[in-house]
Amino acid sequence: MQIFNKLEINNPEELLYGISTHPVKCGNGLTIGAGQVYPEINFTLPTMSIAQETMEEVRQHYAEIIRDITTRAKKLNSLGFVVEFEQLPPLSENAEWGAEITQLLKSELNKFYEDTGIPNALRVTIIDLRDAERPPMLRTGKMSEKTLQAFRSAAQAGADILSIESVGGKEVHDQCLMYGDIKGIIASLGILACRDMAWLWDEITQIAHEYHCVPGGDTACGFSNTAMQLASQGMLPSVLAALDRAASAPRSLMAYEHGAVGPSKDCAYEGPIIKAITGYPISMEGKSSCCAHFSPLGNIAAAAADLWSNESVQNVRLLSGNAPEAFMELLEYDCRLFNTALDTGNGLTLRNMLVHSDMPHSVEALMLVPETVVDIAQAIVKEQNGYQRTKAAVLVGMQHIENALKNNQLSISELEISWLEKLQNELLTLPENEDEALDYLKMMYGELFLPEAYGL
Repeated sequence: MQIFNKLEINNPEELLYGISTHPVKCGNGLTIGAGQVYPEINFTLPTMSIAQETMEEVRQHYAEIIRDITTRAKKLNSLGFVVEFEQLPPLSENAEWGAEITQLLKSELNKFYEDTGIPNALRVTIIDLRDAERPPMLRTGKMSEKTLQAFRSAAQAGADILSIESVGGKEVHDQCLMYGDIKGIIASLGILACRDMAWLWDEITQIAHEYHCVPGGDTACGFSNTAMQLASQGMLPSVLAALDRAASAPRSLMAYEHGAVGPSKDCAYEGPIIKAITGYPISMEGKSSCCAHFSPLGNIAAAAADLWSNESVQNVRLLSGNAPEAFMELLEYDCRLFNTALDTGNGLTLRNMLVHSDMPHSVEALMLVPETVVDIAQAIVKEQNGYQRTKAAVLVGMQHIENALKNNQLSISELEISWLEKLQNELLTLPENEDEALDYLKMMYGELFLPEAYGL
């Protein structure tokens, strides 16, 4: 276990796309974070069932997708790229099916590299099946075994990078979100989620090392991205979603303290905080993810990205061609711009444009501003346990919201202001330590989680 108690990047001007202090080598000649931004193309099937009788059609879709992607990469003279195979639930639950598609994709990428010399890598993201049972057992039981077996099968089949969107603590966090309970949010992320991440990433890292894969990283997608989407629909205040974003970083950091080395998952918008702390490369998604979801973070998400992704796009026909190929082109052109800016000494200028084009419009974007990122990261590494780290991250996030409003850098509605005042008052009464916070969770949400699932 590695404890991060200082920042790798403590100057906001050094938090920049394409450049990490610890680049990662993986796949077919690809080095991520060494001065270039690469596309990470993410795709999924069209609406269809996945069963034994449809597996031939499933294979045909994935064969078509990888053929289209590599064709576009060759025509655009790509400098390199990552393919993310984000498994659908049946492909993780039936590990042999997921492994078959992994092998298909990796075989085509190997042939492509031999033919063109264009570096590439395959990330396989396993579905966390462990919360199919409620309350989730997490560390034991059939679904835990299936999740870990899916990792082993993917690694054996040729995955270069292993990742997951893990869900430990989500059974409590979701309820806290709906109640607007910032105490519960901090405790569920800082105690439950952090503990599950520590256990889970010990397991994933062991599998990755056994099969010579890169243990990539996790994402708070099921937590903070849920908050972001609910806020966009007017079901939650955006100020709460912004603080939830800050709160998610210590939980995701646990992956790196237990063996992950990046690149992080694209939907981990807490990635810049992780990069500032660890120096490991990150994948990010912004405007290009509109095929899967809308976001207030369209440009600013790219500010520190080492891989630039699109979220899952279905393999459907567009006027130009199939959607994965079209999105591969979109990502390539974005990356050309990032890399040209770096090569001409204009990297920081472009980064600042990306930041300032979003920040005035969104309190959630404020959490991705480099100065905010570094301050939150600094607060996290000063603390030792997950709860204290999460509490510190939220308090600093709140300070930045208050300062941005005071300095007229940000404008929010009267309703959001009223929520902000409520949250400010709630933060004054946070439990002092982990034991008190755990008592609060047991009192308010004890029926939702099993303490033994978190080693409690």
